[in-house]
Amino acid sequence: VQLQASGGGLVQAGGSLRLSCAVSGRTFSGYAMGWFRQAPGKEREFVAAISRSGGYITDYADSVKGRFTISRDNAKKTVYLQMNSLKPEDTAVYYCAADVTAGYYGIRYSLTEYDYWGQGTQVTVSS
Repeated sequence: VQLQASGGGLVQAGGSLRLSCAVSGRTFSGYAMGWFRQAPGKEREFVAAISRSGGYITDYADSVKGRFTISRDNAKKTVYLQMNSLKPEDTAVYYCAADVTAGYYGIRYSLTEYDYWGQGTQVTVSS
């Protein structure tokens, strides 16, 4: 399984970006997916997650609730992260991750629960 994240860039505060993560593998619909981020000098942290199915249960870190939206397109084998009202503190490298063992409705919050990771895409928000 390989993950390819894209869509990062430089944006002014208040702006928007949409990150994409294309996933190889025949059973994408069986993977729970997540987004994490890592700012300079900080640990990688949970941002958002979506279940593999079951109505696509989602959850978000408190810091991004109401501003970010995670979604997936199983036909395109892609997971998205729509980021609105961006703030300078959102500046980080964003990583997508896949969990191949999650249950039907499961979402994961811990780095160690994910099996595969993308290479990361840089998001920089200027003030």
